[in-house]
Amino acid sequence: MNDLANAALAPALLTVPGIDNSGPGHWQTIWEREDAACRRVQLGAWSAPGREAWVSRLNSAIAAATRPVILIAHSLGCHAVGWWNAAEPELLSRVAGALLVAPPDVEYAPIDPRLRPFGPVVRKRLAFPALLVASRNDPYASYGHARRMARIWGAPMVDAGPMGHINAASGLRDWPYGKYLVQRLIAAVTPPPRPLLEAGALATLLGQGEAPRSPR
Repeated sequence: MNDLANAALAPALLTVPGIDNSGPGHWQTIWEREDAACRRVQLGAWSAPGREAWVSRLNSAIAAATRPVILIAHSLGCHAVGWWNAAEPELLSRVAGALLVAPPDVEYAPIDPRLRPFGPVVRKRLAFPALLVASRNDPYASYGHARRMARIWGAPMVDAGPMGHINAASGLRDWPYGKYLVQRLIAAVTPPPRPLLEAGALATLLGQGEAPRSPR
């Protein structure tokens, strides 16, 4: 995954797993193995998550970053990002963007009781660009509920098709399409390098008055 964060000014990549952490076959783990610049947020208490503890540890990881970050969250990690966005306004500028993959239902029909402490869905628009990726047959959240979460958080939704919970069991391996979405986020938030001289200044320097127009 070296192509995702190889530019000197590119944001750092922080993965935010969900309940029970992401195992060796999960795309988050594979991305971390492929690129040393992609690091996991160690939320702790993976099998018995607490909302305040996860938000606090996510905040510490963002605060420790030496450059802006893109959060790459899966499952309950998406809700940790949402609650962090509401709780830590002083650090919001450090997050350049977020990829939110398969956030579960924490309100109406949680498939796992450990999801309930993260409910209800935090009603605060994300302060940074984000994409929410949803599966058509995710057992943890209906497609309609995923669309509702995307609308609440102000994140355009990406239809992943019938991909289950978009995890290791989905057979994604290193999930090339997910890498593409991260590249889109990086391109959207990373300013292009400025030329040494603007076109007008270059023309003046050459004594040409106006810079020549590019041929059509």
